[in-house]
Amino acid sequence: MDASWADWASRLNAIAQNGLTYARDPFDRERYTKLRSIASDIIAAHTSVESAVVRDFLAREVGYATPKVDVRGVVFREGRLLFVKEPDDGLWSLPGGWADVGESPKEAVVREVLEEAGYTTQAVKLLALYDRNKHPHPPYPHHAYKLFIRCELLSQVPAGSAEAEAGFFEENALPELSVARVTAEQIAWLFEHYRHPDWPTDFD
Repeated sequence: MDASWADWASRLNAIAQNGLTYARDPFDRERYTKLRSIASDIIAAHTSVESAVVRDFLAREVGYATPKVDVRGVVFREGRLLFVKEPDDGLWSLPGGWADVGESPKEAVVREVLEEAGYTTQAVKLLALYDRNKHPHPPYPHHAYKLFIRCELLSQVPAGSAEAEAGFFEENALPELSVARVTAEQIAWLFEHYRHPDWPTDFD
């Protein structure tokens, strides 16, 4: 599927957001507001979401537009990789999510693994930093960077209750992936990193 429309809409919205952040002239602000409306119309035309709903969603982002940061914990145990079942689509991903303001990437990924899978870990290496738009994920309104961080288990059993069903899977027996969060190509590359621990960090 050609997702150029998503990239165009994201860029238009970023221009509008930056303009609304710095513009003081009321006519300029009106123009940037119209530009955001056009971005909303583009998204609405390619999805089942009404333009007004999209516009309200985009308007929540304020300040200078920068990519969001999605952290994913890469946790191996005896050659198997930890996955969690996502409640919204019933598919599987690496534990993770958006980094919170005030957190370092290490802190964010350790928190996400604990919350979603119940395991206490230590973040040890950034394996990959990818631009979401350069990988075959479904379209998303915001530009995002994905950080895949290798985490070592501090305990072989969960430390507490988890938000999601979790399990370790072998490379040749992977669950159905939530491709909005992680792709098969990314998982295959992470297994290669597991076999080659001295490899440097990958980045787009």
